[in-house]
Formats: sequence, C-alpha cells, structure tokens
Amino acid sequence: QLQLVESGGGLVHPGGSLRLSCAASGKTLDYYSIGWFRQAPGKEREGVACITGNGRITDYADSVTGRFTISRDNAKKMVYLQMNSLKTEDTAVYFCAAVDLAHVPTLRSEMYDYWGQGTQVTVSS
Repeated sequence: QLQLVESGGGLVHPGGSLRLSCAASGKTLDYYSIGWFRQAPGKEREGVACITGNGRITDYADSVTGRFTISRDNAKKMVYLQMNSLKTEDTAVYFCAAVDLAHVPTLRSEMYDYWGQGTQVTVSS
C-alpha cells in the first residue's frame, strides 16, 4: 500500500509563490506516475500537473502552464509542486495522487489509485 501526505499549503498574496510537497511511503515511488489535483468549493476536482515515474515527462493544465512546475526525487520519495505567480483562482485544496502506470502521465483523476488528504492553498490580498 502506498501512502501519500501533502504539506506546504498556506495563505499567500496574489503574485506570490508556494511549494507543495508530497511525501510517499510504503512502496518504491519509481513505479508510479504522480499527479497534483485541486478542488475549490463548489467545483469539480481538476488535474493540475503530472509526472511519470522517471520524471522525464510532465503535463500541465492550461490554467497553470508557465506558472507551476512539478518535480520528483524518487530517492527521497518526494514529489513537489512549485507554484509561482499565484492567482486568487488558484485557491483550492491540493491533493497528490499516484497511479501504478510509471510511463503514462495523465491528468484524469479517475485513473489514480492512491490519494493524500490534501493541503489548503489560499491566495488572497
């Protein structure tokens, strides 16, 4: 069983930056593609970014391309989401998730098997 725990959320002003972390335990992380998702109140869960098991392929939602960067350190069992130039519309609970398909980057939440508990990101002046 793979366990995921997010951290790094908080309150930030528009234009600011945050780095979210996702710590994995229980299994070797290399075999999993990892995705970051977010859900704002009253809205559906949205795929934000994803990365393959070896970190060579990434994909991003159009709304965050150029502002967010996903990365991973398999030796440390960590995945990161660097968020720059944050906007009020980025406010949401952010989740990391894992799928047992190391070479397939996907932003489709229904593909993912393991989920963290989420971390709140609030962008407000």
